[in-house]
Amino acid sequence: MEKEFKILLTEDDENLGMLLREYLIAKGFDTDLLPDGEAGYQAFTDKKYDLCIFDVMMPKKDGFTLAKEIRMINAEIPIIFLTAKSMKEDVFQGFKIGADDYITKPFSMEELLFRIEAILRRTKGGVSGQDVFQLGKFKFDTQKQQLIDGESVIKLTTKESELLKLLCNNANKVLERNFALKTIWVDDNYFNARSMDVYITKLRKHLREESSIEIINVHGKGYKLVM
Repeated sequence: MEKEFKILLTEDDENLGMLLREYLIAKGFDTDLLPDGEAGYQAFTDKKYDLCIFDVMMPKKDGFTLAKEIRMINAEIPIIFLTAKSMKEDVFQGFKIGADDYITKPFSMEELLFRIEAILRRTKGGVSGQDVFQLGKFKFDTQKQQLIDGESVIKLTTKESELLKLLCNNANKVLERNFALKTIWVDDNYFNARSMDVYITKLRKHLREESSIEIINVHGKGYKLVM
């Protein structure tokens, strides 16, 4: 039986907090929602968690202070910060404290989920959810980062695997360039955009022997995995 990962979520915006908690529970994560930093700290000392998601601006105790205190108890626990701020100083402060990731509001639920999966895959060796996709004659194993065709195995890089999984999760729908860049590369700058184009070309080469699968450009928007 697959492990159900436990998430500590602290968010003082009640509506957003409930929305996030319901979404994460629906995706298979056991999620506790706390309204402020003090309550979040108390919950962390009472229970065992696999990952923390902290809003930065909270009453009683802000997310940065909470993270510092929790790092003193557990130096390894992954932490994602949620914030309405986009100031570089705040981002630097978050990473200085030891954030594993940093998401600026507004963000999509799918983007948050992808970030959580990436962190847990790196720190815990996998997450619940779909790990294997069938792409025509190819089996795509996201955990092993492999495209398998019978005895033939194509080993994918981490970026290739993350990009192909994002395309699979959005199969037959447009995967917007900026969303993919921010999800995988964090920053949608020119250099990263060119890098993603290179990885798309590599994925097309890997899949070229399967005529039923195609990654097409959607002008001005992004890419679409057609199956």
